[in-house]
Amino acid sequence: MSVGLCGAAFAATLLAAPGFAQAASTADVPMPAHAQTPTGQRGGWDVKDSGTDARFRGLAAVSRDTAWAAGSKGTVLRTTDGGASWRDVSPPGAAELEFRDIEAFDRRRAVVLAIGEGEASRVFRTADGGATWTESFRNTDPKAFYDCMTFFDRRHGLAMSDPVDGKYRILSTGDGGRSWKVLPSDGMPAAQEGEAGFAASGQCLVSSGPRDVWLATGGAARARVLHSADRGRTWQATDAPIPAGDPARGVFGLAFRDRTHGIAVGGDYRADQPSPKAAATTGDGGRTWTPSAQPPPAYRSGVIWLPGSRTTALAVGPTGTDVSADGGRSWRTVDTGSYDTVDCARDRSCWASGEKGRIARWERGRQPDAGRN
Repeated sequence: MSVGLCGAAFAATLLAAPGFAQAASTADVPMPAHAQTPTGQRGGWDVKDSGTDARFRGLAAVSRDTAWAAGSKGTVLRTTDGGASWRDVSPPGAAELEFRDIEAFDRRRAVVLAIGEGEASRVFRTADGGATWTESFRNTDPKAFYDCMTFFDRRHGLAMSDPVDGKYRILSTGDGGRSWKVLPSDGMPAAQEGEAGFAASGQCLVSSGPRDVWLATGGAARARVLHSADRGRTWQATDAPIPAGDPARGVFGLAFRDRTHGIAVGGDYRADQPSPKAAATTGDGGRTWTPSAQPPPAYRSGVIWLPGSRTTALAVGPTGTDVSADGGRSWRTVDTGSYDTVDCARDRSCWASGEKGRIARWERGRQPDAGRN
């Protein structure tokens, strides 16, 4: 779900903090002189104790106090006290499922997506903070594999599957996830051989505004971004200058701050393979993409615009967090902890999550929790 942009001072505070000025390999490494602010203020990720070792690739930031995380072993967690405590609100009987995306509207209402072949792809909905869940969709086509989900507003949303019969499949809801239907495929361009989406961060399908949505691809000869301006009825595909030509390479995450300005991140997710062009930007809604002049140093799976800023964004991956102060054209590493996805709420709070139960909230007044598990 798209995040409202408010509070320009917040982005300035984050960018000014030494944690956003230079990477630190440990929490007590001194920051360089040019990184200091006039007040000596610091900022960084504060890792919370989630009480589990699940890997959280799905994340929904509602506020500074409330966040939802969805991950492996059918795990869904919710906090309403800023991460001081986490409640396991996993759907009953879901232990064999892999949750990879979650969209939350508030502290009570959320929709979560499980991925996988055939019936492993499912959607669940809760309206009471996870006390009870309703399964609102179960895939019955063995050729479909759902990856990501997005909402335009509290009622209208989409989910996407890897290509079925040569085209990406789009699932639509108009009642907040209570019911779903497959959209016609006649407006979808043909997929490339071997092309698919990456269920790595819940950001391979993202929206901005009431009708615009973008789909990220990889695994084929060219990485692409597909755009629809009519809630998924018709699509246009554009090549993206992100590493491709291998099943492990492509665009893994997208973020749009409005219907024209977007950032794509990705690369090669294998730890032993370089990703020299891990980010790109667009200023025309995805019709054209430009490689970042100074991209992140490695594969990145998640990206988000900072609330209130037209130029500042965060990208995360297994080897660290990067910040851009110029709309994604250049990036600087600010933390070396492992995260899969990142999200910011309307009240300007930012959260990240990843492997080994790792969930963190950005805190003013601290240095980066580099490498802490």
